[in-house]
Amino acid sequence: MASVLVVEDDQFVRSALIRHLTDAAHTVRSVGTALEALREVAHFSFDVVILDLGLPDLDGSEALKMLRGITDVPVIIATARDDETEIVRLLNDGADDYLTKPFSVEHLSARMAAVLRRSRATAGEAPPSTVIRVGGLAIDPLRRQAELDGVRLDLTRREFDLLAFLAGRPGVVVARKELLAEVWQQAYGDDQTIDVHLSWLRRKLGETAAQPRYLHTLRGVGVKLEPPRVEPPL
Repeated sequence: MASVLVVEDDQFVRSALIRHLTDAAHTVRSVGTALEALREVAHFSFDVVILDLGLPDLDGSEALKMLRGITDVPVIIATARDDETEIVRLLNDGADDYLTKPFSVEHLSARMAAVLRRSRATAGEAPPSTVIRVGGLAIDPLRRQAELDGVRLDLTRREFDLLAFLAGRPGVVVARKELLAEVWQQAYGDDQTIDVHLSWLRRKLGETAAQPRYLHTLRGVGVKLEPPRVEPPL
């Protein structure tokens, strides 16, 4: 059972979500605007927020940024938009997951369960204090900080989780299915989610998929992180 905030201005969709979540034994509060959502989060504790993008007072993407300024509560975006660029931006701005409308209640339940498992596992585990070093990378799981050649990396929560997981297995090819299970706590999912985060992580590491330094993708197999190769002197 979880405490859920539904942010949705369409009364029909909102009522359906409330009915489904209540039937599943969740505690539900609901609002129809971004400003109401911010007030709710400021005054009540929630386990997850389901956020529509098409709100009447403020675009949901802007509401997401404002939410992230005051809370780390997991946010699932519910949107009719399927533009890849916007999905990338939402994930980079702090969304934990997204659903494209229309979606089934079973799909929503599965995504909620995965997000809640991740959130509760993170809250209940004491991260190791040992700094992980791979080449010029230094990753501190305790402080959730990462540096590249002594320069602090500005990583989102999911980017850090992905980098730390791969760095803990240097040189080992990790299958996408394992990344979904261990980093996203999902038994299944869309490979696009992984690709989006790998793309943004590569950019922050100063590399590309065509010219990798740390992150190497083996098509059809998985991803590995290893230190850059040092070319022998001529």
